[in-house]
Amino acid sequence: MNKKIKYAKVNFIYFDSPLGLIEIQSQMDKIIGLGFVNERKYEEKMNNLLVEAKRQIREYFNGERNKFNLPIEINGTDFQKKVWKELMNIPYGKVLSYGNIAKNIGNEKASRAVGNANNKNKIAIIIPCHRVIGSNGKLVGYEGGLWRKRWLLDHEGNYLNNV
Repeated sequence: MNKKIKYAKVNFIYFDSPLGLIEIQSQMDKIIGLGFVNERKYEEKMNNLLVEAKRQIREYFNGERNKFNLPIEINGTDFQKKVWKELMNIPYGKVLSYGNIAKNIGNEKASRAVGNANNKNKIAIIIPCHRVIGSNGKLVGYEGGLWRKRWLLDHEGNYLNNV
């Protein structure tokens, strides 16, 4: 039996942030990606969701938003999804360690696995993996670069009482 697989089109939009160019991706009315890129690789294809995502990201960088209200699609293993959902519970302007996250998901000894899941997060900022630090309080591991992680944490700290 030959099944035809129908692939939904991915739409792209770009945002010039204080940290560099951000690419936001949507598919079937859900955000599937948000990450830092060096260049615009794809033609922008506007839709209502991407316009709203861009607005919310702009508000975040302006210090006017501390939570996102966007439908997202997270693709990964069950463990990764559990970690990513837990990351979304970290309050704006706060940090937790990889060990804290492991404990919160009921797997105390999984701090390294939490780190690996964090590294696979494809929806930066919205799923705030930048809020996870080492158990010693040091900044470790961030796909966008530690300088961006530091900037995001400082930014949230600066606006903590405003939002």
